[in-house]
Amino acid sequence: MSARSPDPLPDNEYVLGTHDAEIARLEVQHNAWRDDAGAAWRTAGFTRNHAIVDVGCGPGFATLDLAALVGPEGRIVAIDQSRRFLAHLLRECERRGYGHVHSVETDLTRLSLPRESFDGAWIRWVLAFVASPRDVLARLADALKPDGAVAIHEYFEYGTWRLWPRDADFERFVAATMAAWRHSGGEPDVGLAIPTWLEELGFAVRSVRLITDSVKPPHPRWEWAMAFASSGPLRLAELGDISQDDAARMLQSVNRARAAGAWMITPGVAEIVAVKVATPHRPP
Repeated sequence: MSARSPDPLPDNEYVLGTHDAEIARLEVQHNAWRDDAGAAWRTAGFTRNHAIVDVGCGPGFATLDLAALVGPEGRIVAIDQSRRFLAHLLRECERRGYGHVHSVETDLTRLSLPRESFDGAWIRWVLAFVASPRDVLARLADALKPDGAVAIHEYFEYGTWRLWPRDADFERFVAATMAAWRHSGGEPDVGLAIPTWLEELGFAVRSVRLITDSVKPPHPRWEWAMAFASSGPLRLAELGDISQDDAARMLQSVNRARAAGAWMITPGVAEIVAVKVATPHRPP
């Protein structure tokens, strides 16, 4: 099942962009979080021969790992609004011979999937960016089979992202990033609401795990976060959310932290795994 949105959205609707540097940053991000993603998938019971939907797959680094997990008799449907990201994924699938990965190009607000056709769903740092995250979960609830599982990584407290010793310019960057998300209709701390939404939609929450690290360079989590902090100020300036002078000061704070080998507290992530136990009620 491979599909195109009838009205694909321009890539520049992504707050963080879809350029080559962003694809490279997302690869660093996935490598830093691969073990935790695998742990979430094990808790959710994802296994061989399963049909899994990867919601907001981006360039598809997690998609490829899921494809290896379910094997050729399984099925992965990768969903994203960026044609550029999906093209990157499909080139890699062709190189690896993954014929069981299929792409859907669509805005998540128009997500439409066959009813009760998937064993599981994976969502990582997607619901924080959409205007109607509960609606996305409701559509997934319809698409999952009974006893199907959803595994989610979303921020519950983005503002925990700090340097030690504290740096005011860096904290202004974190605040500006959160403001940009909210201005675009997202909510960086969406993880706080997800367990309640899932229960309302007929899921039983199997586990909630909170992940916040204290790390120094060259720890992968430090490099992951600073890869964004090294490009994020320029993107915010490009979008008009901050001035070029502000961006320069924020980048200087990143350079100071790297030169000093500063400790970092990472943004707070909630890992939520839930199993569908009932068909969600839809009012007439």
